[in-house]
Amino acid sequence: MARKPRLAPAGYPQHVIQRGNNRSVCFKCESDYIAYISWLKKFSSKFNVGIHAWVLMTNHVHLLCTPNLDNLGVSKMMQALGRMYVRYFNHKYERTGTLWEGRFHSSLVSNDEYLLTVYRYIELNPVRANMVEKPVEYKWSSYRINALGTSSTLCTPHFVFLNLGASQSQRLANYRALFKEELPQTAIDKIQSGTRRGLVLGSDAFKLEIESITGHRLKHEALGRPPQTSRQLTTDHSEIA
Repeated sequence: MARKPRLAPAGYPQHVIQRGNNRSVCFKCESDYIAYISWLKKFSSKFNVGIHAWVLMTNHVHLLCTPNLDNLGVSKMMQALGRMYVRYFNHKYERTGTLWEGRFHSSLVSNDEYLLTVYRYIELNPVRANMVEKPVEYKWSSYRINALGTSSTLCTPHFVFLNLGASQSQRLANYRALFKEELPQTAIDKIQSGTRRGLVLGSDAFKLEIESITGHRLKHEALGRPPQTSRQLTTDHSEIA
């Protein structure tokens, strides 16, 4: 059966998940996380992909990113990154064979309706996995950058994030305020299902917009508005998506 075409128009954010094969560990020590981040910086720059949020879990990775010019930018970035990291990992741990679970999963994310919810979903992964009590305690995510203003050469703020406030201090405070309320399970389920099935997270109007741009008819998406929108103030162990 032919693979379902990946919807990836330039300028539209995507939630990306790359899993370890059979949920195997992909990061064994601090230097592994550092190596992955360094190559993510390199290849996101090379293929002109903006990285807005991320979390590196022990056996998988979440990214929120936008291809800026090429609709294949994210695929090219993930392929180059995956190959480089596998070579590094196999050499370091004297192993052979695949590390990743086939091709990565992704879903398009509506700016207005789901973007900030996906930010929260990604950065709360370590909390849902009971690895930490608060997202700020987890080192290998973008939370400290987006919530505290920690300097980063990897993170590219999305314009929806920038619209959270007129000044940096206001944006950071408003972003932290988003995390004061627990992310609803309905939102978690929708994000997990959408990314696993390659669906579109957004309203019917957003779905029609994507159909018009890509020429692909979208079927069976369980669309609708999320529990909170971006106008409201508005990372994982092996079993967390």
